[in-house]
Amino acid sequence: MRVYLGIFASILLSGCMDPYQMETNTFEDAIVVEGSISNQLKRHSVKITRAYMLEETSPTIETNASVNVTDDAGNTYDFNFEDGIYLSINPFHAVAGRAYTLNISTSDGKVYKSSAESLTTTTSIESVDANVVIKNGQKGVQISVDSHDPSGNSKYYRYEFEETYKVVAPFWSEYVATVILDEDPAFSSNDIIVLSPRTYEAKTCFSTAKSVDLLITSTVNLSEDRVSNFPIRFISVTDPIIMHRYSINVIQYVQSLAAYTFYKTLKEPTSAGENILSQNQPGFFYGNMRSLSNQNEKVIGFFEVSSYSESRIFFNFEDIFPDDQLPEYFFQCQPYEFNSENFGPGPNPGRTLRGDLITGNMIYYSHLGVIYNTVRPECGDCTTFSSNVIPDFWE
Repeated sequence: MRVYLGIFASILLSGCMDPYQMETNTFEDAIVVEGSISNQLKRHSVKITRAYMLEETSPTIETNASVNVTDDAGNTYDFNFEDGIYLSINPFHAVAGRAYTLNISTSDGKVYKSSAESLTTTTSIESVDANVVIKNGQKGVQISVDSHDPSGNSKYYRYEFEETYKVVAPFWSEYVATVILDEDPAFSSNDIIVLSPRTYEAKTCFSTAKSVDLLITSTVNLSEDRVSNFPIRFISVTDPIIMHRYSINVIQYVQSLAAYTFYKTLKEPTSAGENILSQNQPGFFYGNMRSLSNQNEKVIGFFEVSSYSESRIFFNFEDIFPDDQLPEYFFQCQPYEFNSENFGPGPNPGRTLRGDLITGNMIYYSHLGVIYNTVRPECGDCTTFSSNVIPDFWE
């Protein structure tokens, strides 16, 4: 959740379309709380930051706070600060019929508390589908979700996803080439390249990314409580994340009306194509958090207790696009060729490789000496931007 709080200056429009540098005219500090628990057994998280001005790039994280969740059965679940968020010390899950409250005490002595929230109706995802579509003139795969609550009690849904994709370095080699420099720079022609067997997996990697957009929908105005073909993720046919094998795990949260209303209000002014300076700016809107120290203090955020469901699918590029060309790799990988005779002093491009780790992709002999084909590290070693650890769920 990204929150700006301020009053925008008026803009005088002239005949020239000069870039406008947005700045905050006035700014009012406020604490921002993002917290949720579900019926999933895990370490739940709470994020606490401060609202920030337009000219700032990121919020200030609130550290050294005391955070816990209590329920009406007398249980307390304590949270610790780890890597920018507060995580519950022990895994736990929300139970139907109980009411949960988030409690926060900051280092400056201020105390905040949420309203008591209960677990929503448990509804499972029916299916996650991947279909070829044309979107804004671009061919790609649309990933969508279906869900249904026969009881008609769910009505409000929020979605997240986590995508994982296989990366294969196109110029991988079993060798690593290292430049060994002569101790005296005057004798740089004595520099040599040493090839050694690669001792780690660098050809196949896996990258993972999480959703950042607010994905919410409601079935209130429908004849039944059914989510049909709700769009989760569109991926262009030219996107390299699907060039081999791709997986997406779609997560569904059934929300309360209050939680849905809060996120819908948050989403509206930042919809795609919306002018941030439009009249639709909400200024300030309250969630279910309040200050016990100062009743006039503005608190932004929502503590949500939602039922959880997830569904994962896999597909290969040829499964979706059997007749299309594979996307290009993430980086430009034009090999650079040089040989042992011209690796010496002077304006030789090979000199830029001094001290760097190179990928010796192709090595062969000719009358010119040993020929080396080298590429930028990302093209021969996928661990430079991805992970060589195979996910536990990978198929």
